[in-house]
Amino acid sequence: MATPNLLRVILLLWLTEALAEAEFLAKPECQDRCGDVAIPFPFGIGPKCYMNESFAVDCKDAKPFLASIGMELLGVSVQGWVQVNNPVVSSNCNGNESSVTRKINISVSPFVYSNARNMFTATGCDNYALLRTDTDLGGGCHSFCRYQRDLKSYGCSGLDCCQAIIPPNTKSFVTTLTNMNKDYRSCNHNLTASIVDQEWFDPRLLNPEQLSQMEYVPAVLEWGAFQGLCSPSETSALFCSRNGYCWTQLSERHLCVCSESSYYYLNSISYISYGCAEGGCMNLKRSTCHLLCTYTGDRESYNCSCPDGYSSFRSDNTCYPASFGWESGKKSRTKVIIIGCSSGLGLLLLVIGGWGLYKTIKRRKAVKVREKYFKRNGGLLLQQRLSSGDNNVEQVKLFSSKELEKATDHYNVSRILGQGGQGTVYKGMLTDGKIVAIKKSKIVDQDEGKLNQFINEVVILTQINHRNVVKLLGCCLETEVPLLVYEFIPNGTLFQYINQQNDQEFPITWEMRLRIASEVAGAVSYLHSAASIPIYHRDIKSTNILLDDKYRAKIADFGTSKSIAVDQTHVTTRIQGTMGYLDPEYFQSSQFTEKSDVYSFGVVLIELLTGQKPISLMRSVEERSLVAYFFLAMQENRLFDVLDARVLKEGRKEEITAVAKLAKRCLHLNGKKRPTMKAVAMELEVIRASSEAAPSAIQKDVVPDEVDYAEGHTTGPWDTASSSSGSRLNRIAMHMEIDVQPLLSG
Repeated sequence: MATPNLLRVILLLWLTEALAEAEFLAKPECQDRCGDVAIPFPFGIGPKCYMNESFAVDCKDAKPFLASIGMELLGVSVQGWVQVNNPVVSSNCNGNESSVTRKINISVSPFVYSNARNMFTATGCDNYALLRTDTDLGGGCHSFCRYQRDLKSYGCSGLDCCQAIIPPNTKSFVTTLTNMNKDYRSCNHNLTASIVDQEWFDPRLLNPEQLSQMEYVPAVLEWGAFQGLCSPSETSALFCSRNGYCWTQLSERHLCVCSESSYYYLNSISYISYGCAEGGCMNLKRSTCHLLCTYTGDRESYNCSCPDGYSSFRSDNTCYPASFGWESGKKSRTKVIIIGCSSGLGLLLLVIGGWGLYKTIKRRKAVKVREKYFKRNGGLLLQQRLSSGDNNVEQVKLFSSKELEKATDHYNVSRILGQGGQGTVYKGMLTDGKIVAIKKSKIVDQDEGKLNQFINEVVILTQINHRNVVKLLGCCLETEVPLLVYEFIPNGTLFQYINQQNDQEFPITWEMRLRIASEVAGAVSYLHSAASIPIYHRDIKSTNILLDDKYRAKIADFGTSKSIAVDQTHVTTRIQGTMGYLDPEYFQSSQFTEKSDVYSFGVVLIELLTGQKPISLMRSVEERSLVAYFFLAMQENRLFDVLDARVLKEGRKEEITAVAKLAKRCLHLNGKKRPTMKAVAMELEVIRASSEAAPSAIQKDVVPDEVDYAEGHTTGPWDTASSSSGSRLNRIAMHMEIDVQPLLSG
């Protein structure tokens, strides 16, 4: 058959390298070959031809056998391993038992099965093969049946053939074959298992069924291990071959085997210059010599110690002769250590110096950038104001960028309190433990006039001292955009309590709504008429009204505020604000007056009454604006149908009507017909003070409703004359994203 011939060719090719390197390495006057197998030292045929009894070889009928274990020797490598014919454990299903067990023991020898070169291989249908060592289960595998028997089986992937890794240093093991087929007596195939040389058994070329027909298969046994480099002594017996190998025995367990290469002494320029005494020996000038340690049979022998004259300089017990650069002894080693330490120290100092230089340059660059931003953001102007001697200005505190970075944990996202069109607000804690809110603007205007105005407004805002206005504590001008530092208000925004209220957590009562409205009106009135310079807020809305720990109202977010001269009635700016709160008169003329703040406050009043949002897509198109929705209800005498349930439950009819009429006057389309914030604040105080009085007291004190309309007008503010502007606002609101996120919230 062609298959056995193929096996012989593969085996012959595999042995070529081992035969070539082992040729003529036997002791002088000793038989160096048995049949086609070369027998190099430490193996030998006959007395005094081997290193010890474990390496004795018997040559019978031109076939070599290892005398210590009785296995046929197929090849020897001077690199520390041999190939032998290893028995195959098999079961042909002719017995009455479903399993077969066989023990193999080579413990009496120094040989061990190589786990790097061998695999435990099992063949057959439903073959469950186990390999047990003396100490534990070594491994095993299960080969399943290939039901299409007419197809040739190549490969060993689990069908009719399987493989497993064997433990290292295996010397004795028991192989058990178990037929997992329930009707094992009816099987018509062999089950086999054995340790097989992987270089010989290539499942891609060989059919596993051929393995099941063999009694012996090649396996690799290790008899020694590489332990480092060596140098043959000039006084030692050196044996050389004609094909480039030399060897000498250094101790009972150590061999030095040399082959031609570019090896030379590490401590000398001169090459190995001596050779064999006889002619024809190799030239050791180009030799590399490897130290081999032979096993003795016990487990301790797997870790060899270095022979005399050799030292180990690594944790893996690799040995080197003393002449390999260390023969100069302690002085030479000390010199090497000093040089190494000096080089390491110099490198460390270089790295430290480079790192220090890098940090210095980076720090100087950061300082220059901060100085640039400080100047660009008007820091010099503010310093001039601080040095002008004005006592009021001394209240302004300039924070450093590092101080605010530390306070906000480098502006960690977990510190964000709110985000809006003007910027992001972070919660921070200063070094003195004070909690603050830090506003980081998104954009900054670089115009010199705008910077002057910004600095002036910062100074003005720091002078505002009203219990219902969020206090500006200071600013930082060392960043790309200015940072404003406010007092921290813990309980969120009015918007959250009106539109996202949870009655079970904290209900906002009618009494609280009246008080909050009165406090906000008083604060805006203070900004308009009592501050040193009148200030228009320009963005009054429920998200900019914060509640402190006692739920007192505080007006926040002066990012769009404008300070004006005492005799000035309006400011002309680009349209800026929030849809739903925007004064229609300002929207058409771009002229913002104090009555524009009144209009925005009126929207907040009807938010408090109805509990609804200024713009809602849930209402019809005509009523999408809360103002239009409110006016329509007033005109149709349906005010109490649109009120918030808690307002309707807790408020007195006279109080609610009075607040609704006040809101109606604040929302008049004609700004001149709207009351001032001072008048609004006074009227709300009257309503609060008269809440327990007779209804007539309220009706008597409030401004009459007939001033709601201009003289000669007979229609309401959202009827024919002004329907175009109202519809226009509704259409814009439908297509705009409404900013309802708080800038300062808990």
